[in-house]
Amino acid sequence: MAEALQQLILDTLDAQSTIKDTRTLVIPGNTTPAASQDEQIAILGALNSLLSRDMISYQTNEIVSYDLTAEGAQIVEQGSNEARVWQALPLKGQGAPVTPVQLKKAVGDDVAKVGQGRAFKSGWIGKEGDGLVKIAPEIVDVTQNDLQEIKSTGTLKSGEKVIADLRKRKLVVQKKGQWFSVSKGSNFSTSNAKPETDLTVDMLTSGSWKTSTFKKYNFEAEGIPTNGGGLHPLLKVREEIRNIFLEMGFAEMPTSSFVESGFWCFDALFVPQQHPARDLQDTFYLSDPVKSLPPKKEYYDIVSQVHEHGGFGSMGYRAPWVDDESRRLLLRTHTTASSAQMLYKLAARCRGEPVDGDEGEFTHGAQSTTGADKVEGQDGKKDDGFRAAKLFSIDRVFRNETMDATHLAEFHQVEGVVADRNLTLADLIGFMRVFFNKMGIENVRFKPAYNPYTEPSMEIFAFHPMLNRWVEVGNSGMFRPEMLEPMGFPKDVRVHGWGLSLERPTMIRYGINNIRTLVGHKVSIEGIENSPAVMF
Repeated sequence: MAEALQQLILDTLDAQSTIKDTRTLVIPGNTTPAASQDEQIAILGALNSLLSRDMISYQTNEIVSYDLTAEGAQIVEQGSNEARVWQALPLKGQGAPVTPVQLKKAVGDDVAKVGQGRAFKSGWIGKEGDGLVKIAPEIVDVTQNDLQEIKSTGTLKSGEKVIADLRKRKLVVQKKGQWFSVSKGSNFSTSNAKPETDLTVDMLTSGSWKTSTFKKYNFEAEGIPTNGGGLHPLLKVREEIRNIFLEMGFAEMPTSSFVESGFWCFDALFVPQQHPARDLQDTFYLSDPVKSLPPKKEYYDIVSQVHEHGGFGSMGYRAPWVDDESRRLLLRTHTTASSAQMLYKLAARCRGEPVDGDEGEFTHGAQSTTGADKVEGQDGKKDDGFRAAKLFSIDRVFRNETMDATHLAEFHQVEGVVADRNLTLADLIGFMRVFFNKMGIENVRFKPAYNPYTEPSMEIFAFHPMLNRWVEVGNSGMFRPEMLEPMGFPKDVRVHGWGLSLERPTMIRYGINNIRTLVGHKVSIEGIENSPAVMF
């Protein structure tokens, strides 16, 4: 078959000089031109074989066509959903209105659900009392007509906008094809005898090598390049952000615990136990094991007291405290759960407790003391044990999100806290502007927001040039006294906290407009290999 195709191409070129369109060729054994893509693929194989011998040259021409889905084919036969809904209703004033329940029985749930909205939008039907009636005496089922045209021609004269709508409704699918224009090569011949590739002993013995044609040996051909690994854009941006934090004097927090308890993820942050974020539709809970080990009792009792009855100047939430809710295990919804635990360790010296190695590292080598060892500072005031700290982490979090162009159920959070005395909101805004400027993002806005554990709070937006709109990239604020003082911090200590997305700044940096092409099965391996290193 392959040799027959090659000979057909050579004979056609000999007779016509060029083949303008390979779809006009009639493959041996067929009676009609080669219009299908399977036939064109077979022709491509023959062309490549001839091209390797410089007998021909060819150009590839792309073609796009459309085919009906099963639902689209059904609409061609029975009419569109909106038309079937219209047909099932009486004309206004000429019969009893049809209730939605009756309509579902008449045309089916799916047809009624989709068809009502489109029929209303087209002005075909209206409400009368508790039922529906026709308000258009006659209609043209444009959807059915368009699909009939696509079925017969593979395309639509109405244009790409209509086709895009039909594809969005999953009524048609796009098909890409190709055909070829062929011309003679430098070694063109109607003889399809393949040149020899090897000089054999038999050829030398018989002398046939003298009259044989040999395939050219390309001494300049390079070997096949070896494939090497490539860092994902997220890893590149992650390293850049990490370096920015380290450059600004931050220490990195350990955040390896993907599973947290409700206490550290919510309660310690002064998130009420009745908050919507703790519902199943927002949070992934574990089924085995269900409960965590209890936290330190003294701190647990203080936190539950502040929630239920208030304290430290707060009246609390005045809602019942449920121990089981506090001990439920979940996939952490934010790395602030780890930040809360690190702040609790940071406050150990203030509580007069021994300090472990982590806290000493995060306060840059401050000497470990206990409450009995507190000494006077340089200003003559008694040392209350507090040491300023700047901490950050970059790790994964999990939320029960509906996935779209900017949301995933599993993503990365860039978490940071700054603890010091008498910090203000202006300090936080100034820091965030410097931080994003180092990332190369200059267009930043701040919007007042509400968070249970920060007051005041701000949402952070950055301008996405590809989407041509402002995209939320993070949340920030100053941790509430109800969160900090139960840990043991002095009243004049303030803590800035923020949680930023890693994915969205990466999308802005690389000009990506859909997060699903950055993470997941749609990621281009070639794009990862060729993506430039990010230099903020």
